[in-house]
Amino acid sequence: MSRIGKKPVTVPAGVTISIDKTVVTVKGPKGQLTQDIDPDIQVKLEGSELVVERPTEQKRHKAMHGLYRSLIANMVEGVSNGYKAELELVGVGYKASHQGNVLELNLGYSHNIFLALPDEVKLNTETPKGKNPTISLESIDKQLIGQVAAKIRSLRKVEPYKGKGVRFVGEQVRRKAGKTAAKK
Repeated sequence: MSRIGKKPVTVPAGVTISIDKTVVTVKGPKGQLTQDIDPDIQVKLEGSELVVERPTEQKRHKAMHGLYRSLIANMVEGVSNGYKAELELVGVGYKASHQGNVLELNLGYSHNIFLALPDEVKLNTETPKGKNPTISLESIDKQLIGQVAAKIRSLRKVEPYKGKGVRFVGEQVRRKAGKTAAKK
């Protein structure tokens, strides 16, 4: 039983939802998002709440029920408030800068890495004195911002011995003890 699927999505003021057979479009103050829905799943707008219903109790329908409810809830949250992801670069000499929507990273390799980000993602880099460089990403699309942040993070994964690499701000890294045995 999908408890998430049964929960209605509250639509805040200033957000409009239009349902056209298998396409749900959400418009808000920050922008517009669309999502294709499986033809078996029904989406109904009842006042200021959006309800997602499934036709049967099949495992496939139960899975899609919660999935599409979560996707629509993320779209409503995105067009009303937006999403933000912050990454920090931990390591000596690691740098981040941007030119428009092109991110330039120096992560200890022999060359700089240039990464072109989609237009839907707003990019900002900071290098405060005495602290690690940070990369701030803002977007209305939760899936897109998560994918871009994961791509940036995969360029230099956090290693467990010194904790160097690209990580989310506030992320806890499990550290390992290094070699302690000395030759006698």
